[in-house]
Amino acid sequence: MVDTNKLRSVWVAKGLKQSDVAKLIKMPERTFSRKMKKAIFGSDEMEKLIDVLGIDEPCPIFFANIVTCKVTESAAKR
Repeated sequence: MVDTNKLRSVWVAKGLKQSDVAKLIKMPERTFSRKMKKAIFGSDEMEKLIDVLGIDEPCPIFFANIVTCKVTESAAKR
């Protein structure tokens, strides 16, 4: 699940509104709002959000489960 509070803080820090983000990733505002409420985004949507918002550390936002992040980071170092 997506940590929507952390995701929201990224675009707020950039002076954007939720509707701005929806437009940037070319998604209808209602769809984006629904995905935020459910805290579920597809991998292609996550990639778009990472790109348009310039997210350097996506793991804590898009993979709220810390274990998943640590396993991924450990595997990448091998």
